Amino acid sequence: MPASTDLAALNAPALQKFQTLLSQAVSEQCLTQLLLVAYQGTVPDIEALGSGLQRVSVRPVALRGIAHLSFLLRFPTKDITKNLPVAEALALLADWFAQGAFRNAHLHTPTEEVQLAFSKKGKASVRVGKPSNAETTRSVESAAPGTPAAVAAPTPLTSGHNRDKHRFLDPSRPFLHELGVTDARGQVLPTMSRKWKQINKFIEVFAAALARSPLGQSPRDQEPIHVVDFGSGKGYLTFAIHDWLRHTMQRDAHVTGVELRDELVQLCQRVIGKLKLEGMDYEQGDVRDYHPAALNVMIALHACDVATDYAIHLGIRAGADIIMCSPCCHKQIRPQLLSPSPLRPILQHGIHLGQEAEMLTDGLRALLLEAAGYDTQVFEFISLEHTNKNKMILAVKRAKATSSEEVVRQIRDIKAFYGIQEQCLEQLLRADGLLPA
Repeated sequence: MPASTDLAALNAPALQKFQTLLSQAVSEQCLTQLLLVAYQGTVPDIEALGSGLQRVSVRPVALRGIAHLSFLLRFPTKDITKNLPVAEALALLADWFAQGAFRNAHLHTPTEEVQLAFSKKGKASVRVGKPSNAETTRSVESAAPGTPAAVAAPTPLTSGHNRDKHRFLDPSRPFLHELGVTDARGQVLPTMSRKWKQINKFIEVFAAALARSPLGQSPRDQEPIHVVDFGSGKGYLTFAIHDWLRHTMQRDAHVTGVELRDELVQLCQRVIGKLKLEGMDYEQGDVRDYHPAALNVMIALHACDVATDYAIHLGIRAGADIIMCSPCCHKQIRPQLLSPSPLRPILQHGIHLGQEAEMLTDGLRALLLEAAGYDTQVFEFISLEHTNKNKMILAVKRAKATSSEEVVRQIRDIKAFYGIQEQCLEQLLRADGLLPA
């Protein structure tokens, strides 16, 4: 590996090229967004703001008529915004690039997408391609600094108070058009606005989980990620997580959609072929008998009744780092429930009994995941105005094993109180010896 001084000299042309293109985009008012990802933990000022920085998004704004660059720093539990005058902002970015603070930077303009990337050995390269399309890309690593970039008609600076809400995905990504979420210009169709919000919320939840999981911690943050999405349907979320991991985060990821309906499998396979997507496939199958070769992330959204239990069991058995479920239907426990005498007047109403069965089913699933070594959350995935299937069970594997005796006792007490004899996930885990007696 070259000495640091030699490496700095070797990287100088690429860094100068990227900074020239960035400065030109800002001065010509055609900068759409600058995205910095794969933070390396080398900047003291950033470290002072918090841990686990996921990405930095930079965009032009006008504050009191003066051009600024607005930095949005996204951490697992908070966002921090800083607005800097253009000259100060460009100097700060130049310092970050020189330090190799981020492994990838993506500069977006209406006509080009420029990527600055650092290899594992620290060597910088710059590539320029069409916006949000990697089909035609040309290397400019050796180009002379100062070569002008193509620019379009200037785009006015946005007001600091009228910016679009931050989204994890670019609506101009080709897969969104192929799946009918956007039109040919990359605009979200009005009829798909709820789906668009759901897709972005899903990626937001996954991004936070990835950052705090073993997969997001060094040295595993450079390992390949294997994702399996069961009951993936038309693939909105399947394609989204593939695009976010490979395009935005530049992670080596392989995403597999598993779906029972052959017509949807064929549709998604056609999209994969048309867009020539690497690291993605779609298969026909059922979670009850599907055996993935590798599994780091298990997703099962809207799996009906005990299919959710089979999906969670598969994830635990495979040692998945992240398990994401959005349960649908809760039929197994409801017929077993005994209404304790103080609650009978309330539970005589069918709607209340159904809500209680749902709460108990998902509560027991969360406890069983805790007992199996996961930190688990149950929360509203997206508001009811967008979908009535809005509950998410999110489990992130603990780095160190902890005792589960107390959790197992809680499960036993809850079952005894409500007269529950059988719960599918518990039976599956006990059959495999994955749950203490």
